[in-house]
Parts: sequence; structure tokens; C-alpha cells
Amino acid sequence: MTSAFMPLPQMTAPSPEPTRFQRIYGVVRVAPFFLLHLACFVSVFYVAPTTTALILCVSLYVVRMFGITAGFHRYFAHRAYKTSRPFQFVLAWIGTSAMQKGPLWWAGHHRHHHKYSDQEGDPHSPVINSVWWSHVGWILSRRYDKDILNSIRDFASYPELRILNKFHWVPGFLLAGVCYWIDGLSGLVWGFLVSTILLYHGTFLVNSLCHVLGRKRYVTGDESRNNVFAAIVTLGEGWHNNHHCYQSSANQGFFWWELDISYTTLRVLSLFGLVWGLRKPPLEKLEAMRIQTGAQMVVPQPEPERTV
Repeated sequence: MTSAFMPLPQMTAPSPEPTRFQRIYGVVRVAPFFLLHLACFVSVFYVAPTTTALILCVSLYVVRMFGITAGFHRYFAHRAYKTSRPFQFVLAWIGTSAMQKGPLWWAGHHRHHHKYSDQEGDPHSPVINSVWWSHVGWILSRRYDKDILNSIRDFASYPELRILNKFHWVPGFLLAGVCYWIDGLSGLVWGFLVSTILLYHGTFLVNSLCHVLGRKRYVTGDESRNNVFAAIVTLGEGWHNNHHCYQSSANQGFFWWELDISYTTLRVLSLFGLVWGLRKPPLEKLEAMRIQTGAQMVVPQPEPERTV
């Protein structure tokens, strides 16, 4: 018998069962992601790699990873440097060819991640959810299907970026066709499929691994960590605790030994005037947020801005 002094439990209405259409749509919308993995896994056992295909695989992995790291992430999400409108579109196209949706979707959700890092509202925190969710589950969820253009109004004002964001599958499909044209089935499988799958999980490692495993150098209010392995496979994105310390920095490796190929490439591009105004973290801010002591910090001074 329930005591008169004990409040009855609150009854909440059960969530409505998804309709048949919603179930079918749920399967259809995630099918391409799994089919791409399946096609890659099966075909590598039947299609032998050629030298050309392997060169394509490595080259397209590196170039498209740069499109994600230096383009989608450091430029569109954090405005860590400046560039011209034409080269802005080039960066967007390269990043979109990695088949991780469009620049506005990617950067908008990433800004949301930083706003709520490892708190309720973070779309891919392994601390709040699970490693599986942060690695790939959130991407498959309908919850994050839509663009959050209110988080990226600065770039949503460009019509060419909105069009590319809407038809984000086009660059990837065209690239697959080019790979087939260059080296037939081997070029398609190894040059495109294998490099795309590797790109997926290399990028996803930053969301999952770099909030679970690694070293924390700075107080950032979250569980971001520096992970050497992730830094290598993502051209420098694995210095994640550094990044959360000073998000708008163009360089994420703050010490000379912290390999940051994306930043090195940006420095080269700046010599040709394609990018400029590369932002650096102020030394006093880094020292104020530092947890550990160690070797002397190397923080280059900001470069003078140039115009194209």
C-alpha cells in the first residue's frame, strides 16, 4: 500500500511509435554509409591494387584530409586564417569530396560541439554518451540531419556554399568517376573507396579518441586530450587539448615536435598569397591555462596580413 505521505511517481507519456514511413526512411538514410563500408570491405579481396591506385589512395587521403582539417575545421568552423572567396570555395569543394556532408553542416555542428564541449548539448561527446556514439553514432542519428545555419551565419551568406552544402554528394561522386577513369576498377576501389573509409575513421578519431585517451596540458573545462596517433593520421588535429585551449589558432601543434602538417601546408600557401592572417595563440594565455611544466613553448608571432 502506498503511504499517504509518499508522492506518487510522475507518469510520463510514452514516446509515440515511429510510423512505417519513418522506419523505412531511417533505414534508407543510413544505408549509403554502411553500403560504402561493405563495398570497400568486400571489393579489396577481389580487386588487386595497382601502383597508380595506391598513389591515388594516399594522395586523395592526404589532400581530402587537408580539406577537412584546414578547410572545414580551421577555416569554416574557427576562422583561424583568411583567404579569398575563390579559394574559400576550393577548400569547401575539397572538404566536401571527403563525403562528410557539406561545409555549413560540418562547421555548424562543430561550433555547437565547442559551445557545449563534454556537456549536455555536445553532439558527439564520449564523456556524456559513449565512444561508439562520438565516433559514428551521432552522424547516423536523425537528430543531427539538419544544418544549424544560425551557428554559421557568416558563411551561410555565400550562395555558392549553400548550393554545395545542399548537393554535398556531387564532389564525391565526381571524384569516384575520375578515379575510375584514371585506373579503372582498381582506381575506384583503392583510390576512392579505401581512402574515403580511412578518411571517415581518421576524422572520427578526434571526436572519440581525443576525449578519452591522451595527455592534458591545459585547463579547458572538458576532457580534450593530445593524442600522438590521432595527430599523425589527421595531419595535426590530434593535438586536441591544444586546440580546445585556443580554438581559433591556425596551428594546433604548439611545440616544435608536435607534427602539424595542415599548418605547415597553410604556411606554404601563405607564401603564394592564397591564405593570410594565420592566427596564433598568445603566449600569456597558454601559460595561464597550462597544467604541466616542461620544455619551452614555441609560439611564432602573428604574420602581417596580405591581400590577394
